[in-house]
Amino acid sequence: MPVVRMLRQVACWMLQSRACGCRASVLPSRLLGTSSRQIPTDANFHSTSFSEADQQRVLITGGLGQLGVGLASFLRKRFGKDNVILSDIRKPSEHVFLSGPFIYSDILDYKNLREIVVNNRITWLFHYSALLSAVGEANVSLARAVNITGLHNVLDVAAEHGLRLFVPSTIGAFGPTSPRNPTPDLCIQRPRTIYGVSKVHAELMGEYYYYQYGLDFLCLRYSGIISADSQPGGGTTDYAVQIFHEAVKSGRFECNLKPDTRLPMMYIDDCLRATLEVMEAPAESLSMRTYNISAMSFTLAELAQEVLKHIPELQVTYNVDPVRQAIADSWPMNFDDSNARKDWGWKHDFDLPELVTTMLNFHGSESRVAQAN
Repeated sequence: MPVVRMLRQVACWMLQSRACGCRASVLPSRLLGTSSRQIPTDANFHSTSFSEADQQRVLITGGLGQLGVGLASFLRKRFGKDNVILSDIRKPSEHVFLSGPFIYSDILDYKNLREIVVNNRITWLFHYSALLSAVGEANVSLARAVNITGLHNVLDVAAEHGLRLFVPSTIGAFGPTSPRNPTPDLCIQRPRTIYGVSKVHAELMGEYYYYQYGLDFLCLRYSGIISADSQPGGGTTDYAVQIFHEAVKSGRFECNLKPDTRLPMMYIDDCLRATLEVMEAPAESLSMRTYNISAMSFTLAELAQEVLKHIPELQVTYNVDPVRQAIADSWPMNFDDSNARKDWGWKHDFDLPELVTTMLNFHGSESRVAQAN
């Protein structure tokens, strides 16, 4: 009975693999080419992974950060409330919990992540779990675990289950030897923060999985993102959000960077729209898998001057943090996103005046409601 003997051997091998806790026997065997189905490196993965008529099932990791909640709300309008699952290791607010599906997900737990993808029939995965620049420098070991080990788990799960994977990158993926004004898509990077290093690693690993294993990977290098309804998350560009909170709340703002520090920025609505647009762009229009994306570039002084047009009594002072200033001085001053505009028609809606008006309108109305209550 050779067939029965073979089945017993396979069952025994599987039990031994599970007992030792090794997941490598499952995924890399597929990725390293032992499968009888070999995928050509020039295959059109972006368009063939899913039918455009399919209803996507979306998972967002790190969903309680600056971008996750807004992205979930944006995608639920496109795919339906129950088809977009927000996840994190923290407890959500009541508003977030009631707004749509939320589950616990630890990206360092491969088995947990895999079960979520399988049980919820996930087709798109947006990987937002990361420690940002300033926080990462304060806890390098944790940043290395979350930003790199967590990424590896996400890549393996996405490749194993044929997901379309989006991983955001950042202006922090560049360093002091990169061209700064403007910074093109392809140039020397060499960042000097663990956050930047981990994001370059994510870009290269994602593209490697795309070319080697057929993973449908896409990445946008975000500028500094400014959003009205979320708190700063520990990044170097937090000042561009904090100034609006403080202008309305106290009329005073102390900035930890020099007034002539120039960085590329964008409003969150533009950021979320760009993210969905690149995910839905025809494969034949994409000349690369990682794109710069931007909307505007301004200095701290220019931002403060625009806010002063609306709140003349605002007092702005500067108390420079040398760690954050060194990080900002190594980042791009202007992003060249011409490839995104040419390839898939990217176009921003918000410039600096529209950004400031929108932010102040939001925080002004919020403040008036709070005072009334």
